Amino acid sequence: MRQIRQRTANLTPALAAIAAALVGLINVASTLTPNIRWRGHLLLEFEPVEAMRLFHAFALPMGAALLLVAPYLLKRRRRAWQTAIVLMVLLGVLDLFKGLDFEETAISWLTAAALFSARDAFRVEHDRITGRSALWRVPLLGACGVALAAVAAWATQGHPSFGRVARETGDLLVWRETGPLNFRHHLVHFHHHYFAWVPLGVHLMEIGTFLAIAYVLFRPLRAPQSLPGPGARQAAADLVRAHGSDTLSFFKLRADKQYLFSADRSAFVGYRIEAGVLLLSGDPVGPDAAVPQLLADVREFAAARGLKLSAVGASERIRTLYEELGLRTIYLGDEAIVDLQRFSLEGRPIRKVRQSVSRLTKAGFTAESHRVSELDPETAREVEVVLERGREGAPERGFSMAMDSISGAHDDQTIAVLARDEDGLVRGVLHFVPCYGRSAVSLSFMRRDPETPNGLTEFLVVKAIELLRERGVDEMSLNFAAFAKWIHTPERRWERTLGKLIALGNPFFQIESLYRFNAKFFPRWEPRYLVYEGLCGLPRASLAALWAEGQIPKPAPPRPSSLTSTRQVARAR
Repeated sequence: MRQIRQRTANLTPALAAIAAALVGLINVASTLTPNIRWRGHLLLEFEPVEAMRLFHAFALPMGAALLLVAPYLLKRRRRAWQTAIVLMVLLGVLDLFKGLDFEETAISWLTAAALFSARDAFRVEHDRITGRSALWRVPLLGACGVALAAVAAWATQGHPSFGRVARETGDLLVWRETGPLNFRHHLVHFHHHYFAWVPLGVHLMEIGTFLAIAYVLFRPLRAPQSLPGPGARQAAADLVRAHGSDTLSFFKLRADKQYLFSADRSAFVGYRIEAGVLLLSGDPVGPDAAVPQLLADVREFAAARGLKLSAVGASERIRTLYEELGLRTIYLGDEAIVDLQRFSLEGRPIRKVRQSVSRLTKAGFTAESHRVSELDPETAREVEVVLERGREGAPERGFSMAMDSISGAHDDQTIAVLARDEDGLVRGVLHFVPCYGRSAVSLSFMRRDPETPNGLTEFLVVKAIELLRERGVDEMSLNFAAFAKWIHTPERRWERTLGKLIALGNPFFQIESLYRFNAKFFPRWEPRYLVYEGLCGLPRASLAALWAEGQIPKPAPPRPSSLTSTRQVARAR
């Protein structure tokens, strides 16, 4: 029932936008058509003709303004809701005074009442308008355009009176050319054809001014732009150590993520804003009791700023909480979890991995594990070289399932497994981050020197399993295989169809090849989901996730970052 109410509420802005546009069109049409004769005669008993013309002149731009407000109602803008109600009420009054148009008045006022009753659907807040706001500069531009029209009217008539120029300028503003001056005929008479653009220029200036005012007036509250400070980062790190049992929790400590904390700061989420989407990274971190209210607060935070809420890498456990909030989820892929205690190189199914390990061992390759903070300067330099060479010019990737750097404030908690060749040089690197509250680690990234023999990555994974097992670790989150179930074990016809289409992207995104690599180590598969808002929100959420993960380039130039390290992850897990 809650989901039905939520989805019904989601339709309210669209219905309000349509209703406002229809009211605006009805009033514009009413203004541009003659009054009903008997009503006009009756009205003349109470007001002069000039007053009727004045009310017509006011009704036209107000009806047009209502058309301009309608799209912002669709975006749930609170100020647009307020403006639409005021316009409808005033239009109802003008409809009475310009021609006793009772029908238009009833439509305008009834729609305003319906819009008022739906006030809870318009939650997008706005920045406070100040004296520095462009709202005060835009009308100045419009005034300059009006002054230009007045000067042109004065110049083309050989110094006419101020009253005549003011009247002609006013007629231009209400899109009439029936004033005492007629640009078209007078300009031909005086052969000043270059002034013929003045009426059109004034109209275009009006339209541009209205659009600029609407943008400034209805723009949403701006989300925080600066990255978290040291205090917020320390609070997030403390929460991860206390509650970061999920394999993706530690990745929220990337330096390029924003944070939102619960009211009592007992839980938090990491996020980034892409394509108008507030994109959460994995699950919230904190005690289970605090998570539902935190997610509700995050949704309100996003809604107040005109952002759609989404999450990439949500677990099965948290999925139901998103759905209770009225959000939608779709299967994204499977995380490969290797049981280190049960893993073995024995048996025919794993013989290819066993052969790779044997071949590399005979070639003189060895493996070792270290806390990153314990690496000596020379080894750290070699690791950086491998990280750079292993990238092979590919774009940096990672957001929800990878760290941004091997070094940093977290280097005393993370482990690097290194492969050395027969000369003792570092030729391959695996980087692992901890999962607190359970005996597990999560792979941040893997890279090898491109000139090393094939099979070095398999060699590194097997040696990492052995070395981590010696450290008392029971599980290793190896990698993320996107859409693996749809490609390899589809249950429905549409899953089979999507799997075939997704497999076509393997040369660009390593979708199937990454699954096959993970499957070599016989992991346990745990599904992850993409969360999105609204029936049509999936494309937008997908684009935001692809941009955040670095899977496709953004058209805009990259934003400045506070990161000091240029060594970022090469592969989104």
